[in-house]
Parts: sequence; structure tokens; C-alpha cells
Amino acid sequence: MRTNAPRSVIWWISVIIGGLGIIGKFVALPVLTAHSWWLVTIGFIILALATVVKGL
Repeated sequence: MRTNAPRSVIWWISVIIGGLGIIGKFVALPVLTAHSWWLVTIGFIILALATVVKGL
């Protein structure tokens, strides 16, 4: 399997989504706290897909 570097935009989107999940774990915000685990997981999946799919 050949991997590619993700584009900068996709990298920032995944970092922001994952960061929101981490913030939601430690700060009591109703929307973020309830879905913090899923936000981190989605951020990681986006980043993993961007390394596998060429052009993302």
C-alpha cells in the first residue's frame, strides 16, 4: 500500500475536529462533551483516509 501526504486543508480539518473532541473531554460543553469520543475518531479517520486516497 502506497501512502500519500494529505493536503493541508484536509490535515487542518482533521486536527480541528480532533481538537474539538479533546476539548469536549476536558471542558463541560453540552454538544462537545456528549460526542467527544466520536469527534476524535472522525478526525483520525479523515486523516487516515487522506493518506491512503490520492488527491485528498
